[in-house]
Amino acid sequence: MDKLSLFPTEDGSVTFWSETFQETFHSSHGAKHEAEAKFVIPAKIAEKAKSQTQLNILDVCYGLGYNSAAAITSVSALPEPSAHLHIIALENNLEVPQKAIAAGLVNIWEPAIAQILKIAVEQRSVETKDVTLQLLSGDARQTIGQVPTKWADAIFLDPFSPPHCPQLWTVEFIQLLANCLKPDGYLVTYSSSAAVRAAMLAAGLQIGAIAPIGRKSPSTIAAFAPTALPPISDTEAAFLSTRAAIPYRDRTLQSTASEIIALRQNEQKNSNLPPSSSLRNKK
Repeated sequence: MDKLSLFPTEDGSVTFWSETFQETFHSSHGAKHEAEAKFVIPAKIAEKAKSQTQLNILDVCYGLGYNSAAAITSVSALPEPSAHLHIIALENNLEVPQKAIAAGLVNIWEPAIAQILKIAVEQRSVETKDVTLQLLSGDARQTIGQVPTKWADAIFLDPFSPPHCPQLWTVEFIQLLANCLKPDGYLVTYSSSAAVRAAMLAAGLQIGAIAPIGRKSPSTIAAFAPTALPPISDTEAAFLSTRAAIPYRDRTLQSTASEIIALRQNEQKNSNLPPSSSLRNKK
């Protein structure tokens, strides 16, 4: 069982520190701000909600529920009529949202939205006039099978970092995500890892950059062509031609983190690609 401790962030919101993963669930720059700036705004949730009758979001690694809450907030602020928001959220450890509720962390959101988060955790599903939120518990590699093909207008990919949770950054899992994405949908994540971006490219997606928020590196947005995306820099593109871009693999979708990491390290060791340090040495 993961030991979770409260971790205040710079925008006044509070997240958790995970003893198991040795990471916070959100950036220290601001948990609430991160949900809005790294996920909701780049995925154009408000814009899509203005032009559709239903807007579908797949929230991978629901955690404290902040990304879903930020999306609900964005749509609920629009004048009616706007899209009915349908969120399918995947979470392996329900203790996280349960503790977030018990600690009152969800109260940073409007009362009606906080109430939706509470009911979703208690009943695994909640439906109002404007929002449907389903919370699927278990390994996301299996529960994603309950998400329809070409269903999502947006996918929020928010696991712990690739070195700590490689299971949800593999070629195979990202292919499953791409299968769930609408032709004009967006996949957004905080990671700018070359390995993750290479997996997205392998899944038939194109990649773009999201301006850095509270960190030096940009985040990543992906979509199918011909959707226009903000380009990655020349330096970021160069890393895609190094060993850093060798992706994580999990052909059975059942491998452990250590197995996935060992497989990648072995592939890197035997690769003819230059190491990423060759780029850093040129700076």
